[in-house]
Amino acid sequence: MPITSKYTNKKVEQIIEDMFDVLEKHDASAELALMIVGNIATNIINADVPASQRKAIADKFAQALQSSVKED
Repeated sequence: MPITSKYTNKKVEQIIEDMFDVLEKHDASAELALMIVGNIATNIINADVPASQRKAIADKFAQALQSSVKED
C-alpha cells in the first residue's frame, strides 16, 4: 500500500531544490552535506518531538533512509 503524504509533491520538491541550492552555494561536499542534513534531523527531533517518542521517530527515520537508498 503506497504511503499518502499530507504535503504536495510540488512543495516537497521546492524545499529540496532550495536546500540543494544552499549546499551548492557553499560548495558542500557529499560528506559535509550529509553531516548538515543529519544535524538538521537531530535538531528537529530534539526540538519538536516529545522526549518519549524521539527514539522511535529516529528509528523510523533511519529505516526510511535505508529503504530509500539504491544499491546499484
